Amino acid sequence: MAEKLYETLKTIEKYREANPHYADLLDILEEIIILRETYKKENSRTVFSINEDLIPPKLKGGFPIVDLSRDIVDFSGPKAYFHSLLSIAEKRIPEETEMLRQRMEDGSILFEDMIGDVASEFSLLEAEKEGFVGDSSPETDMEEEDDEAFNLIELFLEESLRPDLERIAEKYTAAIARSEWSEGYCPICGREPKIGEIKENEEERFLFCHQCGFEWFFRRIKCPFCGNEEQHSLAFFTVEEDERYRVDVCNECKRYIKIIDFREETQKANMDVEDIATLHLDILASEEGYN
Repeated sequence: MAEKLYETLKTIEKYREANPHYADLLDILEEIIILRETYKKENSRTVFSINEDLIPPKLKGGFPIVDLSRDIVDFSGPKAYFHSLLSIAEKRIPEETEMLRQRMEDGSILFEDMIGDVASEFSLLEAEKEGFVGDSSPETDMEEEDDEAFNLIELFLEESLRPDLERIAEKYTAAIARSEWSEGYCPICGREPKIGEIKENEEERFLFCHQCGFEWFFRRIKCPFCGNEEQHSLAFFTVEEDERYRVDVCNECKRYIKIIDFREETQKANMDVEDIATLHLDILASEEGYN
């Protein structure tokens, strides 16, 4: 584990030097990863209630192993982790962080409710309207983060479940392999992917879940979002500076996913880092009308 952390931090440093305009986001990721590993070392308590007898039929039926809206039975670990993550936000959005802490202390906002909103794909706009993250401000506005919606509070709520979901992913990898999962959403937590990777040959595309860190095989000529397999309506585009990165698009549902191709490289792709280092691809896809 220590070696993996060291390699990740080396990768972040390399990308920070090469992409100084993403330095702040990479700094945040670095701090998150260090806190994540600390949490995993210090916490072994079970957070999710998993009925192992139901795993094979759930996967066969296209249902993920974890139902985030129902299977969380112990919020104490994720809640403590969330509070430690707020130390990262405090340096960047101090007023919003202090307001959130006060409202959690006086009980006007419950961590369990915020996690429930994350589990329901609660939108940032709705969260702001309900007062979960305070009023929109320059610090939390997407334009301040290279035109990307990079809301720290929302990010940390998702991250608060990541270490425990990683444990689930590690434990049930073999069960997922046996199930031959073929859905475009994560077999662990059900989240849709934002980024993927081509491995070994052109047909082997692996999708990555930012919520739990799991990667799974998905057919190359198929849209993970709508299931479209018509080759004439599936396409991709690359950026001239570096064709290792491309964007797969579907002209049926107008969705896209970023794809990394490091087959010719000696380095192994770190998908958390690559997701930040390829934010320019999100901007290009949006400008082309994909979402």
